[in-house]
Amino acid sequence: MQTSGGRTEILADASALAHGVAEWMTTTALAASGAFRVSLSGGSTPKALYGLLASGDFKSRFPWKRTSWYWGDERFVPPDHPESNYRMAREAMLMRAPVPAGNIHPIPTDGTPDEAARRYERTLRDAYGAPTLDPSRPLFDIMLLGLGADGHTASLLPGDPALDERERWVVPVSHGRPEVRITLTYPVIESSRHVAFLVEGRSKAAILSTVRAGGSRVPAARVKPVGELIWFVDRAAAGE
Repeated sequence: MQTSGGRTEILADASALAHGVAEWMTTTALAASGAFRVSLSGGSTPKALYGLLASGDFKSRFPWKRTSWYWGDERFVPPDHPESNYRMAREAMLMRAPVPAGNIHPIPTDGTPDEAARRYERTLRDAYGAPTLDPSRPLFDIMLLGLGADGHTASLLPGDPALDERERWVVPVSHGRPEVRITLTYPVIESSRHVAFLVEGRSKAAILSTVRAGGSRVPAARVKPVGELIWFVDRAAAGE
């Protein structure tokens, strides 16, 4: 289904969603030439996807050696902390697949949050090769995002000043959650050939309906990528 808010793929359940996105990511990566950059999402929904990519047929098909991995946001906790997005992706996928160590680019969580954000911004600028984003040359090939019940995505939280940031690529978020977070800003998230939201479960049905209806100003509804926008949702989240 295609709307002004992007294309929606409805899959039967959480397992089907993980398999469908794994197939889409693999096909997309194989169709691209040269270096391929992916920004990962945290939370519970993508964990099954990551595990699937690092197993069976996907593990043997995915072009691991030319794919680099980044993160859309991170809690400001040590990399071995149970709440670390990096740790989750590492344990579910990156340590189980033939990923070159130099292709993994976690958000730093040492020093101060602002220093860490600025260091990650330099990492992204170095990868991009320019200080300014060009809409005709996206930074990321795939940007994976989640959808919170309050409409947040990455760590772009309702009412936070980060929502209005247009110059910095990465900023700390010190309000709205128990822990400080670091997030990519809209210009960087939107500099993607494909932005894919992964949404599962009946608890997300209400906010998904609000966002997909149009006119909402919650953070997730404000993502307008230079490339394709896809919503991968299961039937429960779709209200079916």
